[in-house]
Amino acid sequence: MSRFWSEGVDALHPYVPGEQSNRDGVLKLNTNESPYPPSPMALQAMKNVSGDQLRRYPDPESNALRQALAAYHGVNRDQVFVGNGSDEVLGFAFKAFFCGRGALCFPDISYSFYPVWAQLFEIETHVLSVDDAYQIPLDALPSGLGGIIFPNPNAPTGIATSLAQIEALLRRFPDSVVVVDEAYVDYGTETAIDLLHAFDNLLIVRTMSKSRGLAGLRVGYALGSAELIEGLVRIKDSFNSYPLDAIAQAGALASVQDDVYFQETVSAVIDARHQLTQGLTDLGFDILPSSANFVFAKNSRKSGQEWQALLREQNILVRHFAKPRLSDWLRITVGTPEEVRKLLQALALL
Repeated sequence: MSRFWSEGVDALHPYVPGEQSNRDGVLKLNTNESPYPPSPMALQAMKNVSGDQLRRYPDPESNALRQALAAYHGVNRDQVFVGNGSDEVLGFAFKAFFCGRGALCFPDISYSFYPVWAQLFEIETHVLSVDDAYQIPLDALPSGLGGIIFPNPNAPTGIATSLAQIEALLRRFPDSVVVVDEAYVDYGTETAIDLLHAFDNLLIVRTMSKSRGLAGLRVGYALGSAELIEGLVRIKDSFNSYPLDAIAQAGALASVQDDVYFQETVSAVIDARHQLTQGLTDLGFDILPSSANFVFAKNSRKSGQEWQALLREQNILVRHFAKPRLSDWLRITVGTPEEVRKLLQALALL
């Protein structure tokens, strides 16, 4: 603790990101990045950004990107917000919609950044326990909540929540903002976008870090009613009016426009997920049903921590969470077919 820190800084429990290894020859299956590079159109668009563009400030509203996202998702431009990665967008949402409004509800097994933001912004929380099958029991939520947030599919389990459950939730809590974090939705989960026309309290948050292979670019966005988007803009412009640089805007825009490449790479990951799931099952692992670009797996022959350590010795990184109900499990990112084969071969020898 420093004597210069503001009150409360020493009590924060920051989010711990997955390891980013700089070692050669490491098979990195721990942070859910795409195994495929960004769209060639996106790479070229970023290369084409001129020095004249870079000496000027970028468009603070990212209008071209917002328009492209609006057209892609079938909404209006004023229903789209973009930010520096979905983490920033989610952080803005916490500040805009959950402060001073009563308890914010999120699952106990979920994205571990949620309790960090709640603590940072001093938001009261209600933590909902997932059931024995690791499903989120949305029908068990108490009344009077100030807000609700959950990933769909959930992380780190990969389990999806049905659109019917989300719609029922929105009808039950019309005066609370419901944030559906769709970071992994492209890998087989039904999006809630079609519900936006009927529910002004729904905010959908997405990222280009996963299915579009742009984790290094840091682009996230939100879809919602114009009223909710204006709230996010007010927070953004009170924090940083230029969250997306010119290169990020150019690359993200081109990625949205290259739907053929996007669909091809997403399909390839889904196929590799089936390969990984079958291979792990054949090796005696228990697998939760995943709709994401990762699988959640355990094998009682060893603890999750032991499996992680043994794979690390083989230069293979996977994610382990030393938390209640999670410590036996590994979260394994889906790689290319060759990377999946290498992982399965390593596990077969352990």
